[in-house]
Amino acid sequence: MEIKSLSDAIQEKNIIIRGGDVFTEGGFTQVPNAILRATEISQGSKLVYAMLLSYAWHNNSCFPGQDRLADDLSISRRSVNTHIKELEAKRFIKVTRKGLGKPNLYELFLVATKAPANKRRISR
Repeated sequence: MEIKSLSDAIQEKNIIIRGGDVFTEGGFTQVPNAILRATEISQGSKLVYAMLLSYAWHNNSCFPGQDRLADDLSISRRSVNTHIKELEAKRFIKVTRKGLGKPNLYELFLVATKAPANKRRISR
């Protein structure tokens, strides 16, 4: 069986992490360097993106509520909302609103392209 992506590999359970400690037993989140180096988004938005990515790696989908994101990041729900709007406006993510009382669906764009002048950008 061919594995097409890291999320496929994780879903198929063919990656086993042995060892570790209190900090590593909860897993890791890889964040593309293009996101970390993106000058067009704030550091808070980079953290929100990383947390969304963390959920997506574990479940192959991403739909946490804003209250959960706020709790996990130790910031206000209003700040989470501001960062999500920034990420959406800059086209790093797409948000599909599911309706009152239901968590949104987040699509994270991971395809990187090389931009002019040695700047890395995320293709949308």
